Amino acid sequence: MTAPLLVVDGDSFAHRAYHALPASIRRRDGGPGNTLVGFTTMLLRLWQAERPRAVVVGWDTIGQPTYRNALLPAYQSGRVFDDDILEQLDLLPALVSATGIVCGKHAGYEADDFLGAAVEQEERRGGTSLVATSDRDAFQLASPATTILQPTRGVSELNRIGPDGVRERYGVEPGQVPDFIALRGDPSDRIPGARGVGEKTAAALLGQYGSLDALLEAGRFAAEAEALRAYRHIATFDRSAPLPELTDRQPDWAAGAAAADELGLGVLAGRLQEAASSR
Repeated sequence: MTAPLLVVDGDSFAHRAYHALPASIRRRDGGPGNTLVGFTTMLLRLWQAERPRAVVVGWDTIGQPTYRNALLPAYQSGRVFDDDILEQLDLLPALVSATGIVCGKHAGYEADDFLGAAVEQEERRGGTSLVATSDRDAFQLASPATTILQPTRGVSELNRIGPDGVRERYGVEPGQVPDFIALRGDPSDRIPGARGVGEKTAAALLGQYGSLDALLEAGRFAAEAEALRAYRHIATFDRSAPLPELTDRQPDWAAGAAAADELGLGVLAGRLQEAASSR
């Protein structure tokens, strides 16, 4: 079992594509197409570079709350997305699924949860995973069997982050990342963190105590203990997210080309057809 499982954060790469490609890329009917073209091209290039045994893409269900919103009503509040990207995010999972690639999307779960579920499944079967995402929260998945692919420019350059890379960047172990986020906070998700604690202090505390639980049991942050446990729960990927068995399967790029053409994306269809012909 030498080929890895490729696990892709759909929303992360879709947003990168939307901002990287010009809005002038349109579908035949005049609808927006830059995210559809950019994301699918990124996915194709990742597959060509890594030649995984199978691919799975995780998606958010925008507008559907999760347990995270119940724990922290302000969680991810204030985010406003352009109508053009929302329209394309509605279309992307079906376009990707047309190739036979498994898509994880379900109310109550985020894309992150499907990344965690895929890695959990692959580690149970004794395989290895490559997790492509720009979200550093995914550092919690790094292990000897799981490497994070973090894009630096588009997907032309990817940093490969394993456990050593997590230690280098955050000063904590991968398994401590949710505790680290709880203490440090995460402004992008509106997680406040512990009062007066930044990145260096959070890492130092975890180095001293080993875990958020041990830190709280020692009497630190007593007034914030319940909130900090909630923040950790929010930051932890839910590996029980529903996914089918991820068997070996190569993408059917010809079927993807047909789906792209139906959407009115002729250039993308040609690109996918070329990939199908050159396999």
